[in-house]
Parts: sequence; C-alpha cells; structure tokens
Amino acid sequence: MKFPLKIYFFIFLLSCPMMYGMSEKTWSKETIEKDIEAVLNELKTETQIIHESYAELNFDIKKQLSSINNQLLTEQKVNKQVALLILKDQLQEKLILNKKEEATDLSKLRYLKGLDITKILYEKILSLDHHFASIATFRDIDNLSNPNYYPEFKELKSMLSQNEPKKGGLDISNLLGNNVYVSVIHSFVSLMAPSGLSKKDKEKSLEEVECILDFTLQMHNDLSTIYFETVFLQKSNDKIMKDLEDLFHDYTKPIGYELSLPECRNNDGWTDIRSKLDVYMEKMKSMDLDVKGQESALKMRINIEFSIDRLLAFIIQYNDFIDQGGKFYEKFQIMLSSYENKKICGDKLSIGYEELQKSIDVAVDKFNTAYKPVEVNGSKMKEILYGINEYE
Repeated sequence: MKFPLKIYFFIFLLSCPMMYGMSEKTWSKETIEKDIEAVLNELKTETQIIHESYAELNFDIKKQLSSINNQLLTEQKVNKQVALLILKDQLQEKLILNKKEEATDLSKLRYLKGLDITKILYEKILSLDHHFASIATFRDIDNLSNPNYYPEFKELKSMLSQNEPKKGGLDISNLLGNNVYVSVIHSFVSLMAPSGLSKKDKEKSLEEVECILDFTLQMHNDLSTIYFETVFLQKSNDKIMKDLEDLFHDYTKPIGYELSLPECRNNDGWTDIRSKLDVYMEKMKSMDLDVKGQESALKMRINIEFSIDRLLAFIIQYNDFIDQGGKFYEKFQIMLSSYENKKICGDKLSIGYEELQKSIDVAVDKFNTAYKPVEVNGSKMKEILYGINEYE
C-alpha cells in the first residue's frame, strides 16, 4: 500500500529524535553540549524537509488543477463542468490548507529550536556567573595590591614597632595602618628614624620587602581596576540573566507553561513544554479550519512568532555583553603583564598573582570560544529563524 509523502514525512519526524527539538531527557546534558551553530544547522535542514514535503504535495495538487482547467476548456456537459468546478474548488482549498499547515509546522519547529538556543545561552550565562563570582570574591585581587597582606611586610612592621623609640614615636590607627600608602610611608619613616636596629639590619629588612613594595605600589591601581570592573561585569551578567529568565517566561506563557527558567532546568521540564506546545498547535490548527476562529488562530500564531522576535533581540543584547566582556579581559591581560620587574621579583610575589594571570588568560580564551557571540549580524540566522530558504 502506498502512503502519501506527508505520511512518510511525519513517520520520519517521530523516528528521528533531533526533529522538532530533542528527545525528552536531554535538558541537563545534550542541550548543554550542543553548540548554537549545530542547532541552527539542524533548523535549516529540518526547515528544508518541511518545505520539500509540502512542495511535493502541492505539486501533485497543482498538476491536478492544471488538468481540470484543460478539461473545462473542452467539456460541454453542464453536470460534468459543475463536478470539475467543485473538484477544482476543493483542490484550491487544499492548497490554502497546506499553506497554513506548513506555516504551523515551521512555527512549531522554529519555536522549539529557539527554546534550544535559550537553553544553551542560559548555560553560558550560568557559566559566566560562576566565573565572575570566583573572580569578584577572589579577595587576593585586593590583597595582592596591599603590602599589609604579605607576611614579610607584616614581619617588618612588627619588628619596627618593637624597636621604635619609646618616646616621640607616632602610632597610627588600624584604619590608616591598613591603607597601602600610609602603611608604606610610615614603614619607610620608621626605617629612617633612629631605633634599636642597626643599619645592616634595616637594609636586610628592606631588601626582603622591596619587591613586595615595588609590585604593590606599581600595580595597586591596576589591580583595583580589575577587581571593580569584574564586579561591574558580574552585575551586568546578573541583569542579562534576569532578562533571559523574563524572556523565557514570555516565550512559554502563550502555551500555558508556568515554571521559571531555573525551575524548568532543575526539573527537566522539556516534556511538559512539548506537551503544552502540541496542545497549543492543535488548537491553532482547529481554529484555522473554522472561519469564525481564524482571527483567534492568527493571534495565536503571532504570539509564537513574537517570541522568536524577542529571542533575536536578546541574542543581540548577549552579543554586545560578550564583546564588552572580552575587551575588558584583554585589557586586564595587558594590565597584569605590564609589571616591569616581574623577572626580578616574580618568585618573591604571592602565588595569587600567577593564579590571577592564569584565570584572566582562561577568561579571554573562553570569551573567544565558549561564550563567543552568536552569529546574528548577517542575514543567515534571521532567514533560518523565519523559515526562509532558497526554495521560496
């Protein structure tokens, strides 16, 4: 028995887990590992399959219509003319219905692929959040720029305090004592002042901390800049995460899904979204068949398409943020590598300096790979998301 091509097409959809999205248990692993470009390639392929399927169905109908028109030119009997006109009208109605069904299939496909992209972007933003949190709370950035953090300098201050003259010395408060510049100046003044320490002891003590003082005084402003600008990037990331969660809410609200994006992720809510979307699309199809319901069906389709518009707008926002973040971290690289006496003092500095450099290097690499902007500037992605291809 020979089935229509459309039947084969839908059998293929049911048998292929990548069609119309992913299998139902893939939120936590497959989607995360899948690249956005791979999703777009899948979307392009599946869009072409839909177009080709309906094109073949419509080709047969148009072929029949052409035959009917030819028959009408020669047919003399009225009853046969009427029968041919009725059949012609039915075939034309079928073409209109096929066009609506094709639009519905494309809308559903683009909606689910847009959801895949939303998931991937959310994982990227979560990863960025973890990165910024590790840097922004990395107090070594602040400590690295403060000589009071280094044991050698603490030991120097303690020794100077113990050997300073009993009278005439100036004690500074803890507040000022923790200030980088006040602490360094006070220590130098104490070294110069008469005390129980010999000149040789003072020179030896200064030699032990000279690299620390050189580094902290040279790099204090740069390290402070890295710290505060990283905090700024973290807050920007918080905002973009909130925007994506709002987008997901608006994206799934029309189909009646109520869980937030974090809740959906934690509960692997793909099955529920898919079920609600199926119900939504079937309702839209049934309304399309009823003249009275066609306006409502149009509104339902607009709700789905508008979600894709919102996703495109968010991708542009995400791209701007990643571009900005990448430039910030490239600047941080330059700042950290600008310390002139690294060869002389590198082994005397805190290991945190080297760790920070490695962290910044990794971040720059990730901004160029894992977090990289989505290719949206050209027409390719917009055409794919809106179902446009070379067949039209």
